[in-house]
Amino acid sequence: MKKNILAIAALLTASQLIVSCQKQLEVNPRERILETNYYQNQQQAFTGLVAVYDQLGNQSSGYLTKLNLFCSASDDHYAGADSPSDLGDMQAMNNYTVNSLSGAPSYLWSKGFTGVYRANVLLKKIEGINMDASTKARYIAEAKALRAIFYFDLLRIFKNIPLILAPIEPAGMFDVTQVAPADVYKQIEQDLKESLSALPVTIPTADAGRLNQGAAHAVLGKVYLWQEKWALAAAEFAAVNGTAPGASTYGYKLLPKFADLWNWKNKFNSESVLELSYNTTSNMGWSNVGSREGNVMGILVGPRNYVPVIAAQAPDYVSGWSVMPITKELFDLIHYDPRNKPTVANLDSLEKAGIVTYKHANDNTGYFVEKYAGRVSTKAAVGQLELNFGQNMYEIRLADTYLMEAEALLRSGAAVGAGSRAYIFFNAVRARVGLNPVEVTMDNIMKERRLELVAEGQRWFDLVRWGLAPTKLAFKGFQANKNETLPIPQAELNNTKILQSKEWGGTK
Repeated sequence: MKKNILAIAALLTASQLIVSCQKQLEVNPRERILETNYYQNQQQAFTGLVAVYDQLGNQSSGYLTKLNLFCSASDDHYAGADSPSDLGDMQAMNNYTVNSLSGAPSYLWSKGFTGVYRANVLLKKIEGINMDASTKARYIAEAKALRAIFYFDLLRIFKNIPLILAPIEPAGMFDVTQVAPADVYKQIEQDLKESLSALPVTIPTADAGRLNQGAAHAVLGKVYLWQEKWALAAAEFAAVNGTAPGASTYGYKLLPKFADLWNWKNKFNSESVLELSYNTTSNMGWSNVGSREGNVMGILVGPRNYVPVIAAQAPDYVSGWSVMPITKELFDLIHYDPRNKPTVANLDSLEKAGIVTYKHANDNTGYFVEKYAGRVSTKAAVGQLELNFGQNMYEIRLADTYLMEAEALLRSGAAVGAGSRAYIFFNAVRARVGLNPVEVTMDNIMKERRLELVAEGQRWFDLVRWGLAPTKLAFKGFQANKNETLPIPQAELNNTKILQSKEWGGTK
């Protein structure tokens, strides 16, 4: 789904629901389209739907994304950057010094509730639009599924959140209260289930990036997995994965080559279940970071002050900012795995061989993220070139759902021996990279997920739901019964009925 924040921003001039969701928009008042006068026809409903999708891939003006924040917090990466004070919100996630005034919680809260707000507006306004019935039903289904996705992230990140299912007038937004997490989970499940019948089975190329039934099943499977509803989770993932590897009702198949997943032109491939879309043509510049469609990860993860010494042997990396360097522990684990080369940019070896030089910046290990590394060959032709990389990002891909189904089956007590469904799907991920089958155990599942999904934003959430974060992240300062969630931003507590979580010194 192509995003266009500037075109869509005019739709959202009404007050946002939560304080930090309000944005100052530089819009000519004579050309402003008020939300109260919008949503008059099918095209306007579609534009409103695009506005909801837009929040999935939202990037802040401070270069924050959900992915780089939680990767920085994991044991697979450090925040990196130029110095311990550079990109401070990522450093706070890395060092577990985040608090209610930090930028990361504010960004993530705003990102999620802006998405919820936009979905609620569309769901309310579309009721009065005279348009094709099946198209209306699809738009409603997409809005509900997207609202569920936003709420799932908000719930996992903050735990104690409001549940708002309709637009709220500005006068009432300070009276919003939180609800029990179980109530939010119930609504997430309801939204996803209600969306299924009106979502398409497959998505044509022209609509690439929109939700289909398979994506809704995959998200619902993750929702069940987090609640330890193992059998229900397994059933949802089975709906996604099909009767056998490569036999999905929705056309999903593992790509034959793992490395092809990271070819920036290979968008919306057969392994993509839910994908965030970026492009090279939106002309993003330093003055409007986060407001256009380039992917900032390309510049963030590249090695700082990168200089090819032997050009014929040096990769054509763009000199970047050394964000998210890979930890030595992870490198040692993946070093001899077939996924190593497409995953890790090994600047340590290149430098020792005299092929390149680069700055040993903050938390340098010599190992960077190859999956997203910006290259001269992939730079945009227009705009500030460092900010306009067009690589898409996977929110969910098929190898992930194969591994999650295997875990759900194992934990539900289903058969996991050779020839079982869990065994076949789990080892299909290994077979794709030429590895022999292994038993389906939790240790093997955890290792496989770590190696398969490096830098895809899954590791921190996995550690939290497995209960391993206090042990695995102790070296970074993680505190049990506190850092499993983030604090509610202070701006949301001021003059409202929202209360801080007990884990962060509050009463909720």
